[in-house]
Amino acid sequence: MDYKKVKTENTAVTRKVRQFDAETGNIYESVSILSKRANQIAQELKDELDEKISEFSSPADNLEEVYENREQIEIAKFYEQLPKPTLLAIHEFLNNQIYYRNPAKDNK
Repeated sequence: MDYKKVKTENTAVTRKVRQFDAETGNIYESVSILSKRANQIAQELKDELDEKISEFSSPADNLEEVYENREQIEIAKFYEQLPKPTLLAIHEFLNNQIYYRNPAKDNK
């Protein structure tokens, strides 16, 4: 998913608790789903950022040779301005864009 194009809040928003347990029937299960999805999103963003920044690194860098790369700074600023992974996970959960299952409930 392209997280750069998702239109969601960039700051924390007060929400009604009943929005989260309406789908699962259990607030703790919903929080668990949100935390796992937020970790997935954070890992994807980290991998993407590391890949872009690694293009600028050279194998012969010494402490004396390290300098500020303008493009690298711009990329870092862009990623800092993206919504936090928890906000993206909440947005996906409330819009029913997350697939999840509970094996304990499936066996019953």
